[in-house]
Amino acid sequence: MKQLTTSYLAKKCQGELIGNNQVIIGIFNILKDAGNGDAIIRHWIDETGVQIASDKGASCVITQDARGNAIETAKKLNFPIILTEKIELINAFALRWALDTYAPDTLRIVVSGTNGKSTTTHMIHSILVEAGYTAHTNTDSESEFNTLIDPMVAKQIAEFDGNLDAVVLEVSEVQGWDDRNMDDHAHLMTSAIQPQVVVLTNVALDHISLVNSLEEASKEISGTLKGFKGNYVVLNCDDPLIRNMQSLVSPEKKVIFYGSGSNVEFHEEGIFHKGKLLIPLEDLPFKSPHFIQNTLAAVSTVLALEINPEIIIKAVKSYNPLKRRFTVLGTEPLIIDDFAHNPQGIKATINSAADLTSGNLHVVCAIRGSRGNSLNKLNAQAVADSVKNLNCNLILTSSQDVVDSANWVKTSEKKVFIDVLQKEGINYIHYETLVDALKKALKSSHKRDSILLIGAQGMDPASYVLKSITVE
Repeated sequence: MKQLTTSYLAKKCQGELIGNNQVIIGIFNILKDAGNGDAIIRHWIDETGVQIASDKGASCVITQDARGNAIETAKKLNFPIILTEKIELINAFALRWALDTYAPDTLRIVVSGTNGKSTTTHMIHSILVEAGYTAHTNTDSESEFNTLIDPMVAKQIAEFDGNLDAVVLEVSEVQGWDDRNMDDHAHLMTSAIQPQVVVLTNVALDHISLVNSLEEASKEISGTLKGFKGNYVVLNCDDPLIRNMQSLVSPEKKVIFYGSGSNVEFHEEGIFHKGKLLIPLEDLPFKSPHFIQNTLAAVSTVLALEINPEIIIKAVKSYNPLKRRFTVLGTEPLIIDDFAHNPQGIKATINSAADLTSGNLHVVCAIRGSRGNSLNKLNAQAVADSVKNLNCNLILTSSQDVVDSANWVKTSEKKVFIDVLQKEGINYIHYETLVDALKKALKSSHKRDSILLIGAQGMDPASYVLKSITVE
């Protein structure tokens, strides 16, 4: 591979090199962990950051935003800094470079879509590990590394201890930063990974500030198939927009469907493969519809890779899901925690929880902070549609005691959420803090009841907050 230099990196990210051209002798890294010779990628940096990078012996910093006296400090220190208008370009390059340099012969799988990416990615990874693969994934319980808009995955691959057989990488369908859409993000990152397999889950609305319609979301997700040079494309035939993406796949590539009417589908008895029962219902760790959809996607993928069915059955049966994916936090009452954070996820999760409860259902919903009025209006409508025919106690929270400024619920977001509920005649109670909302749910519930916790960042700390609550 071509030797990395600061001038070469500047060209790859359409950036401007300020300082000398010099050879990069390290890896792509974040500022905190950078070592001698590393190229640091950072969305923004100021003079303090430049000084730290220089002191660490880094080769350069690539940034989208040089703040304060960053440029002047870099010049004084004779430290190269690259300014780019699109930080995603250097992150995509870093990812491709790390794979080609440290894992050139790996099996590469990309999972994208609106919902279910994380669980599908995690389950595929789990099955491959059960099958004896040395594998890496960027999916984690807090979704810290799955956006691919920082160099963490490139860093992890470069620092991986041992030889990698496979990487299973979740690719966000859309992405943005600092009020700027990262156009064609899914295509850019998938092209960098060069996967042999692409798995697509569904099309729904989530990032309303980045896409404004299902058509726009579908276009972004379909970017994963643009110029696809791999072997298999795995599509959800229960989602019409995903199913129709078959037309984007060149004839020499194999398209594999999962879902109703396909070779891998779900019936009351369990998951079937070519008409024969593969995984009995009792062997599925979770039986909610969205978990089953994710399982179908994962099973279809590994069957295409010719993984032994007995290994697949064992891996699924023993699967430990990511945190906040319909996770049971307690019994009597049953407490379920789920990352449901967009309309489709909210509806599916509430319906699944309602099916499980033998008493009343208490839904504690965290309003999404700093995500805009449009998404919160859609989320509120999904909540209203889901609970209107249920014996349900609805509790809202702004989670002001646990969120940072990037996730603070704005007055307009709270208002639009509540306005929808009032228009639909839904009874609710709102608490500014998460701890008060959880206290109310616990005090209101009986042993046979169920408490469902839903929401993104505002509900993330719930499992820890619950431990501090004593109900008298």
